[in-house]
Amino acid sequence: MSPNLSIATLPNLREIGGYEVASGGRVRGGLLFRSVELGRLSDEDVDRVKELGLKTVFDLRSSSERQKSPDRDIGANEVPLDVLADADNAAPARLLKLAGNPEGAEEMLGDGKAKELFLNAYAEFIELPSADVAFSGFFNGVAGTEALPALVHCTTGKDRTGWAIASLLLFLGVSEKDVLTDYLKTNEQLLPALKPLVESFEAQGGDPELLRPVLGVDTDYLKVTLKLMNEKYGSVDGYVTEGLGLDEETQQALRDRLVER
Repeated sequence: MSPNLSIATLPNLREIGGYEVASGGRVRGGLLFRSVELGRLSDEDVDRVKELGLKTVFDLRSSSERQKSPDRDIGANEVPLDVLADADNAAPARLLKLAGNPEGAEEMLGDGKAKELFLNAYAEFIELPSADVAFSGFFNGVAGTEALPALVHCTTGKDRTGWAIASLLLFLGVSEKDVLTDYLKTNEQLLPALKPLVESFEAQGGDPELLRPVLGVDTDYLKVTLKLMNEKYGSVDGYVTEGLGLDEETQQALRDRLVER
């Protein structure tokens, strides 16, 4: 990641370029970025983000999340894609609220419940029709001639965004090892920014260990999605073709735009 991407009010901002692909070449840099929601940007940092020249922002949050914390205007086309629209219980998307409620956190997250919630949530990335529609919109959007450079985000930029980027990198031919490495970078880049929240939770009598499954990512989460994808579609190519409905022309456009030989 370029050093100039360190923006204080936009943690977990990074580009996905540089990874080797199986067919030869690398993922192009400077075209696709990921981050947390843009509502937290300071005025000064809005100007810094504008320097990236982004043309499109893919927002994977629900309508209620977007209303509660609208993205700052960075001069890009906003594309809302609600991954969890069909979810009966989008709890993981709302768990940050528990950081101000230690008793509620213990009840909802204790005894391994937090990890179970996220394992179930990651399964929904394959199982929910709304997830297929949203991720299809993301893939199709990135393939568009006028979309790039683009940024994709959800609330904390780790779960819905994590699968969007992981599945795209796999489709481009990046190894699963490198995909998992990229996914886990969230723990390096997001957790330090959330340290004040953890300290406040602890000061109120909460056990900080309860928040770790909520604030970070775990390879077990992503592996649930990968396992279900392979069981249902056979491969990432099957997922993109059957699950997301991308035709061969669109798939080739993605490869042409995002891979440099």
